[in-house]
Amino acid sequence: MALLDNIQEGFSKFSSQANSIFLNDKRGFALNQFLDKGFPTKKDEEYKYTNLKEITEKDYNFFPSENNSLTEEKLQNLSLGEEDSDRMVFINGFFCKDFSTVSNRNVEMLTMKNALKDDAHQEIIAKYFNTLANNNLAFTDLNLAFAEEGFFLKVGKNEVLPKPIHIFYISDNQQTNSFYNIRNLLIAEEGAQVEIIESHHNLDAGFVLTNAVTEIFVHQNAKADWHKLQNDSDTSYMVDHTFAKQERDSLATVNTFSFGGKLVRNNLDFIHNGENINSFMNGITMISKNQLVDHHTAVHHKTPNCESYQNYKGIYKDNSHGVFNGKVFVEKIAQKTNAYQQNNNILLDEGAKIDTKPQLEIFADDVKCSHGCTVGRLNEDALFYLRARGISKKEAEAMLLYAFANDAMQNIKIESLKLKVSQLLAQKLEVNLDL
Repeated sequence: MALLDNIQEGFSKFSSQANSIFLNDKRGFALNQFLDKGFPTKKDEEYKYTNLKEITEKDYNFFPSENNSLTEEKLQNLSLGEEDSDRMVFINGFFCKDFSTVSNRNVEMLTMKNALKDDAHQEIIAKYFNTLANNNLAFTDLNLAFAEEGFFLKVGKNEVLPKPIHIFYISDNQQTNSFYNIRNLLIAEEGAQVEIIESHHNLDAGFVLTNAVTEIFVHQNAKADWHKLQNDSDTSYMVDHTFAKQERDSLATVNTFSFGGKLVRNNLDFIHNGENINSFMNGITMISKNQLVDHHTAVHHKTPNCESYQNYKGIYKDNSHGVFNGKVFVEKIAQKTNAYQQNNNILLDEGAKIDTKPQLEIFADDVKCSHGCTVGRLNEDALFYLRARGISKKEAEAMLLYAFANDAMQNIKIESLKLKVSQLLAQKLEVNLDL
């Protein structure tokens, strides 16, 4: 049985158990939209470099067991040093209160499941939920049909969260392949400031498919940073859609650090809805073996005097495959736009490859927009310079690659996260260096 059959068989059982009045009428419609389109294939322009056949031909369990063997020690091995952050932990699709810590009582932070069924949050849910997500996309439709659990956070006016919040999604102690549909919603009201870290971990030998949709609302003069740390096992698949809408004078950042997972597809859309907006998208990808990471980004400049920056670095070993498709849309009204987009890649082995396609679509005439991409190998002269000073070849390569990727980490304010990314780079480069 393939995934499509799992979906059709599992929906009636799932919808009978789901208890969100708000979503009940929407689920069936979303499922029918998905079934009309089916999964994207390589004939679809947006998926021409990413073959989903490996994912869709497997069977998955839509109702994972709640039983798990997670311990505090195991969780600490996955963490960044949680004394510096709050955390919300979801295991096998269920919120785990025992492993979660919330120190700030002045914000509305709860699970999406509780937010959807809580009468006190129905007005907020109706105002924000599923208003950004593109319902013409197969995976967002599928997510809406099955979404029940995830992360909900509303940060009030001028509230500044002193600690970042780390969201863990963990699959553990499952006997079959598992499928998770995750839904996140972040609302940063006027003048608010918040930082989120999101990570996914499959601790089993079986395969896990995660279909995640995140909606981020950044109101006037607010600041929101969302960091995605992707370092999962070779039995993990992930399709992620993130939508961010910004109001005037706001600043939003989405950093994506991809070090693991058999197949990872990141879709990122920023929508500008006011002047003097700043948007930052940074990414570091370092993969090996037969892994694939696909980044699809889009910035929609709809208002004047706004800026956006996209800076993605890729390092590819063995037979790994990278994809970058970045788009910048500048509407006629969006004069004085400043948009920067760059994708730089290094191929370390003959079998590694990258498909990169930066794009600009500009209808305004008073703008500063640039885009570019590079694909190459390590600089032999620089490598010789380091080796001539007694540095081994592997360590010299690691130093050059770290320098290559470093500028994509410059706006990380969380020191423990910056350290973790540096450690993962050293680990993937197989060197014992304090980068």
